[in-house]
Amino acid sequence: MDGRGQATLEHLKLLADETRWRLLLLLRCSDYQVGELVEQTGLAQNLVSYHLNVLRQAGLVRVHRSDADARANYYSANLPGLIALHQGLAAGLALPTSAPIPERMPPVVFLCRANSARSQIAEGWLRALSGVRITVRSAGTHPAPLHPLAVQVMAEAGIDIGYQQARHVDTLADLDSAVVVTVCDIAREECAVWLRAATQLHWSIADPVAVEDEAERLRAFRAVRDEVRERVNGLLPLLPSLVTASEKQM
Repeated sequence: MDGRGQATLEHLKLLADETRWRLLLLLRCSDYQVGELVEQTGLAQNLVSYHLNVLRQAGLVRVHRSDADARANYYSANLPGLIALHQGLAAGLALPTSAPIPERMPPVVFLCRANSARSQIAEGWLRALSGVRITVRSAGTHPAPLHPLAVQVMAEAGIDIGYQQARHVDTLADLDSAVVVTVCDIAREECAVWLRAATQLHWSIADPVAVEDEAERLRAFRAVRDEVRERVNGLLPLLPSLVTASEKQM
């Protein structure tokens, strides 16, 4: 067995633990703080923290300090790490790895505070990666003009978002029928209207606009662009199951 095969086997052994598997399934859909994972799993906080640390050290989970409260951390699934694990398993067993985008997909709304960068980038990526087959909108709790660096870095990736416009979340009348994804911690904390949505997800993504140095800000925008693409790619195969689950709750 080569090194990649051995690493895949070790990760599979790690995920054979029921608690770690439960945590990873939750984080695959949305970012959470430790206390929220404790509430959802019913497990002790020290146990949840221990297994999150194991997953983080294995490169399957990552952590981001909250922009809304610096004392809190958001945990998320590390999609590149999970994709590498999937590819290693597929290669070892000679499995096909591609799947078409399902026909039946719910509308998606991305929310952030200003609706000037992260949510606009997410809207652009989902529209492009879905082949314009998914209804997608973005909005903010305190809308501001579309940031020129958001337009620039997306243009570098061949995607034009210059025509997109910021809007207030209150303008989205169909919010209750959509999958709503908050892409900034502040919006998640202060946006009560998103709770109308049957399916609520959160991505804890750092705000590139907040970076003061001009050169560093451009790098931050590019990093956000690339991270959001990973996130949107990961969202696409989840959407049919998310809408099915929300329908069962109605």
